Amino acid sequence: MVALNPPICDFGTKAPDFNLPDVDGRLWSLEQCMGEKGLLVMFICNHCPYVTAIRERIVRDTDELRAYGISSVAIMSNDFVNFPEDSPENMKLMARQYHFKFPYLLDQSQAVAKAYGAVCTPDFFGYDAHYELQYRGRLDASRKETAPADTLRELFTAMKQVAATGKGPKEQISAIGCSLKWKQD
Repeated sequence: MVALNPPICDFGTKAPDFNLPDVDGRLWSLEQCMGEKGLLVMFICNHCPYVTAIRERIVRDTDELRAYGISSVAIMSNDFVNFPEDSPENMKLMARQYHFKFPYLLDQSQAVAKAYGAVCTPDFFGYDAHYELQYRGRLDASRKETAPADTLRELFTAMKQVAATGKGPKEQISAIGCSLKWKQD
C-alpha cells in the first residue's frame, strides 16, 4: 500500500460529469448530486486505513454540511476484483453500517476517477454551486489513526465557507491516503 498526497486545489476547475450506480443500482449524475450551495465529491473505499480512520467523521461532516446547502457523494473506483473488500456487496454493507445519507457510487471503469484526477483514498473535491473546484484538501489531521476529537475540522470549515461565499480557503493541506487501486491492463 502506497501513501499518496493529491495535488493542491486548482481553483475554478469544472467538475466532470458522471452517471454511476449506487449500492442499490440507482444511477446518479453530477447534477442529481449537486446541492443548492455546492457539492463534496469524495473518492473513498472500504479497506483503506486512511478512510476507516475517518468514516464516522465523514458521516458527521456530510450530515452537518447538508444544513448549509452542501450535498455529498462518495465514489469507489478501486479494482475490487483484486481488492474484494471494496466489492459492490461490501460497499452496500458499509453504507448501511455507517448510515451513509449520501450516494455511494461504483466507478467500475475507473473513468470518473481519471476524469477528476483522483489519486488516493480518501481524495476530497469541494465544488461551489457553479460546479467549480474550491477545495482539494484533507478532512482533518487524521492519518491511519483518527486524530484527537478536538482536531480542526478543515474540510467542514472550508465547505461552510464555500456555502457562504462561493470561495474556498486559499490555504489548504492536501489529503493523504492509499493509492487508488488501478486495474492492470
